[in-house]
Amino acid sequence: MATMRKVLPRRLVGLASLRAVAAGAKEVTVFGAASELFTKKNTNCSIDESLQRSDEILRAARAAGIPVRGYVSCVLGCPYEGKISPAKVAEVTKKMYSMGCYEISLGDTIGVGTPGIMKDMLSAVMHEVPVAALAVHCHDTYGQALANTLMALQMGVSVVDSSVAGLGGCPYAQGASGNLATEDLVYMLSGLGIHTGVNLQKLLEAGTFICQALNRKTSSKVAQATCKL
Repeated sequence: MATMRKVLPRRLVGLASLRAVAAGAKEVTVFGAASELFTKKNTNCSIDESLQRSDEILRAARAAGIPVRGYVSCVLGCPYEGKISPAKVAEVTKKMYSMGCYEISLGDTIGVGTPGIMKDMLSAVMHEVPVAALAVHCHDTYGQALANTLMALQMGVSVVDSSVAGLGGCPYAQGASGNLATEDLVYMLSGLGIHTGVNLQKLLEAGTFICQALNRKTSSKVAQATCKL
C-alpha cells in the first residue's frame, strides 16, 4: 500500500476530495504528523510531502466551499522518535493553519504525554496559531488523557476530541487503551460547571450498547463505576 501511495499523482488527492463532496461530505480532514519517521512509516512520505498533499485537498475543498479540519499526530511523543520538540509541532500546525485549516486537532497519538509536556507543547503552538483554532485529541495509554485535556482547557482550548466508551487507539502504541472516553470527559466538565448539552445517562446507554455489539469492555471509568453501583 505504501508503494501505491507513492506513485499516485498528487492531483488524485484533490480529486478524491471532490468525490467526497459529490457524495455529500460537508467537511473534509487532512492528516499530518510532527514526527518525520512516523510520517514516513504511516504514509510513505516526508512531512513536507505530506503537507503538499494536504494543500491539494485544501485547494479543492476551498473551491467547493467545504471547510477543512487538520490533524497533527505525535504531538507529545512518537513510537519511533521518542520525544517530539514543541517547536516542531508548532511549525507543522502553523503550516496547516496557513494553508486554510479552520481548526487543527493536536493528537497525543500513542498516549505518552503528561500535563507538563502538554503545557509546553501548547505554549509553543499558541505563539504561532490562535488558541481558538486549536483542539486536542488525547489517547489514554498511560491514563493521562483526562489530565492532559484538563491542562489544555485551562490554557484556553475549548474543543476536545473523545470517543464513547474510550473506543479507538493506535496500532503503534504498545498497550494502547484507546481514546479519552466521552463519558469521563462529560463527567469532569459537569463537575467544573461547564455545560456541554450532552446527557450523561444517554451517553452511558450508548456506550453500553456499542460495547455489547462489539463484545468488548468499556474503558470509561464512569461507566465502570456506574455499573458497580
